[in-house]
Amino acid sequence: MNLYVMLNLGIMLVMIYCLYRLQSQHMKFTRRVFIALGLGAAYGLILHLIYGPGSQTVMSSVEYIDIIGRGYVQLLRMIVTPLVMVSIITAILKLKGAQSLGKISSINLGVLLLTVAIAGLIGVAVSLLFGLSAEGLTAGTRELARAEVLTHRLGTTEQLSVASLLIDMIPANPFQDMAGLRPTSIISVVIFSAFIGLAGLGIHKTKPKQGERFDKAMAVVHSIVMHVVTVVLQLAPYGILALMTKVLATSNFEDILNLVNFVLASYIAILLMFVVHLLLVGLMGGNPLTFLKKVIPVLTFAFTSRSSAGSIPLTIQTQTQSLGVPEGIANFAASFGATIGQNGCAGIYPAMLAVMIAPTVGINPMDITFIFTLIATIVVGSFGVAGVGGGATFAALIVLSSLNLPVALAGLLISIEPLIDMGRTALNVNGAITSGFVTSRLLGDADMDIYNSSQELERVS
Repeated sequence: MNLYVMLNLGIMLVMIYCLYRLQSQHMKFTRRVFIALGLGAAYGLILHLIYGPGSQTVMSSVEYIDIIGRGYVQLLRMIVTPLVMVSIITAILKLKGAQSLGKISSINLGVLLLTVAIAGLIGVAVSLLFGLSAEGLTAGTRELARAEVLTHRLGTTEQLSVASLLIDMIPANPFQDMAGLRPTSIISVVIFSAFIGLAGLGIHKTKPKQGERFDKAMAVVHSIVMHVVTVVLQLAPYGILALMTKVLATSNFEDILNLVNFVLASYIAILLMFVVHLLLVGLMGGNPLTFLKKVIPVLTFAFTSRSSAGSIPLTIQTQTQSLGVPEGIANFAASFGATIGQNGCAGIYPAMLAVMIAPTVGINPMDITFIFTLIATIVVGSFGVAGVGGGATFAALIVLSSLNLPVALAGLLISIEPLIDMGRTALNVNGAITSGFVTSRLLGDADMDIYNSSQELERVS
């Protein structure tokens, strides 16, 4: 470790101490998140300008800074499974029966699939408006290597079908899914937890005393898990600081400029889909500006971490503490939204790639039949997309291979993938939160007093 690396790490430690001081002074969580975001962006840009994105000093500095960023993401992923399991079991125990569970699940899924279809249409429209095409892109060493990897992955992806995706969601080995070893692990954990919760309801009818003991035991476990969640969420500003520093310090701005049209088109599509979410919130009686203000902290983390699954704890807390969504609905929305109907990764991105690649094989991307088939494929293919980095690639492989389009051309965008993935992940998380709010309003369970209050994520401050 040379002197410059030690200096860079020393500056990072000073910023961490400043954030700690702000926390000890009880500054609002949202403000600390924005301060961390600003500090990280500024410091990352400074490192980028002084040393260059590929310099050994930057890479060595980021390697240690990433302990904080990736370490925080790992902590969040650590609590995802116990949080989802305990929260869903306790939520079902409070329900009247399986009918309520069915309504919550069906409405959540319906909203997610509707919005991913709209996201796909927006992706198609924006791509056509910007005249995006893969024909004019050039391939370098990295792009060719990426194309080879995608072609290799296609071999396993082609074996997937709608039926196999649905079957994979069934938890044949719950312990394997608790370890997160499959793309559909989160949904499988939800299904397994639902069975446990329904079994608990059944015990109440046949053995009331044992049912009461089970309720009390789950209440204790729930309290412990939620305390762990609160402790971990307190570290969010530090994680955002480190993650944002890494993004700006290591980004290759030259590559971004070369593909600026695709970057610009992608973010316009993402912003348009955010507007659709806010319109849905407004139709359900919620103030869109209030919604936006309260979801910004979790969207900021999703943007910097690029992990929908890692954002689940914050997604649930935001819904319950700030938007008045009941805990059961919030858990289903966050869990489903991390792997099903992802508006950014499974909607906009595959649609834009398909429109860009279609002309290379003689397909008119404006053909109505092609667009209809593309949207239907996007909706079906959105099941079981992993809520971590790489989920968009998995979704794109499913869509492109289903439409018999060459997947290797997607490798030409590798240099700007991280930048676009940040916006896609924030959109995925916002879609999950929107589905939770819409579901709670349709079922008449939303607490609008909490929604309209100034209350934010202050329990993690």
